[in-house]
Amino acid sequence: MEYIFTIQSEHEIEKAAKEFLPLLHQHKVVAFYGEMGVGKTTFIKGLCRVMGVTGAVTSPSFALVNEYSADNDTVIYHFDFYRLKNVVEVFDMGYEDYFFSDHICLIEWPEKVANVLPDNRLDVTIIENPDGSRTIRVKE
Repeated sequence: MEYIFTIQSEHEIEKAAKEFLPLLHQHKVVAFYGEMGVGKTTFIKGLCRVMGVTGAVTSPSFALVNEYSADNDTVIYHFDFYRLKNVVEVFDMGYEDYFFSDHICLIEWPEKVANVLPDNRLDVTIIENPDGSRTIRVKE
């Protein structure tokens, strides 16, 4: 199944995140695709706010993974594999403990670890439209 969300401005991010949220009940791993600067981290920040994360949500560019606590003791892992040199690094970090847990995993630059992504995930592609709006395509 495919879902499409359109965001006209940053003010609509949390609204779109609320519409997206029910999809996380069946899919704990979410792979975010899109060009640099398209808004992957911005959407993840909005999603985390909607889920009740009160602390700072930042891209884990150098740490590879950040952990956040949300409402109802929900644990969210936020990955950014942009700087990953090779897939061996995810083996070294114990990716299985994250991806196959019952916690939410939000992954930026998943194409760098395509061979280890679980099948039961959401693939989210964010596209910048000519008018500056964003189209978010979600595939189960």
